[in-house]
Amino acid sequence: MGKILYLPFFFFTLVLAGCGGAGMAGGNGGGGTPPPANYYVVGYYPQWGLDNAQPYNVKNVVTSGSAPLLSHIIYAFGGIVNNQCASTDPNADYQALIPANEAVNGVADTAGSFAGNFHQLQELKAQYPGLQIELSIGGGAFNPALFSAAASPANVQSFVASCVNMYIKGNFAAGVTQPGIFTGFDVDWECPSSADDESNMAAMLAEFRKQLDAIQPGYQLTIAAGAGSWCWDYYDLPAMTSSLSFYNLMAYDFDGPWSNTTGFVAPLYQATLDPDPGNNASFPVNHYLAQGVPAAKIVMGMPFYNYEWTAVPATDNGLFQPGTASQTSGGYTMTESLLNSPGYTLYRDSTTQEPWLYDATSGNFWTFDDPTSLVFKSNYVVKNQLGGVMFWDLSSDDADGTLLKSMTGVLK
Repeated sequence: MGKILYLPFFFFTLVLAGCGGAGMAGGNGGGGTPPPANYYVVGYYPQWGLDNAQPYNVKNVVTSGSAPLLSHIIYAFGGIVNNQCASTDPNADYQALIPANEAVNGVADTAGSFAGNFHQLQELKAQYPGLQIELSIGGGAFNPALFSAAASPANVQSFVASCVNMYIKGNFAAGVTQPGIFTGFDVDWECPSSADDESNMAAMLAEFRKQLDAIQPGYQLTIAAGAGSWCWDYYDLPAMTSSLSFYNLMAYDFDGPWSNTTGFVAPLYQATLDPDPGNNASFPVNHYLAQGVPAAKIVMGMPFYNYEWTAVPATDNGLFQPGTASQTSGGYTMTESLLNSPGYTLYRDSTTQEPWLYDATSGNFWTFDDPTSLVFKSNYVVKNQLGGVMFWDLSSDDADGTLLKSMTGVLK
């Protein structure tokens, strides 16, 4: 690996709140058991992990050492059909037969039995009974019009009831009933886009809170929260906050393959050469705080994946330069391989501690988070008394849970 080079930066002073653990972010608008060290540690689990070239199973959450570090796993994703909650992949959810060597408890699923990811999450919860497991509805690729319809006044009560019946009461399909796996919902509506959406989203979350509390107080209710005005302009944050356990702030994807200019996927602050003061994670945190969201209800998201550009000129070692966005992306195992590849030099912006890899010969540029940048951001979470950390996703960490452990080492 090449030497590490630091980009010069302008000295600045940032006034931060005093150190200390975040309080229990539930209580107001949804409770739950306190997470380790009073911080939420939230990892998304991808439904499609079974289909990866190298399958990611629920058992990997255990073998990587991640399971005892997590307060929440959010299973992504469930869908909406005819204004009702629905599985987007019944095979992955509760039908796929998991062999013994890939099963949490070492016991193979048999034909006709409750199986798939849901059974493995059930076994995981048996080993870690304090673990909260939420079902995420929607996603970045999900049609937001489906949320607009389901959350309308005519449909919202029935929609929420269908979600509660399916995932909380465990009525997954005819003849398939397994209650007690999921302990709440994460609503990933990206994003409300009208005044009607704004009022209907707040009312939908209030309906979720009402129906969950009617079963038993303490069920979790969160949203995957937007990190830019294009998403939050139609959030009624005061109304939403009263219903939610906390916000999973998607403080990433500030730069990526939709842009023909290189940059950082998730810098904490405005990077030295970045002309956009809102292109960083602290900007949305400050917005939510300014709108009255309690710090302890803001869980800051971080990415475990990378993005690439090609044909990038060598000016400023490729940073904030024109390039061809690549559709190639991968998790931290890929990043570790790149770090050990000849030709690449690892650079780091001293303002943000964000790393990047650049090969001056090929013109290839990669942005990602690594343990150093994640520790930097986790210290920000502690100093500002935020609710904790979230990341996308569990399958993108390496086999030893290196990235997750770097974050939780700070929180503890």
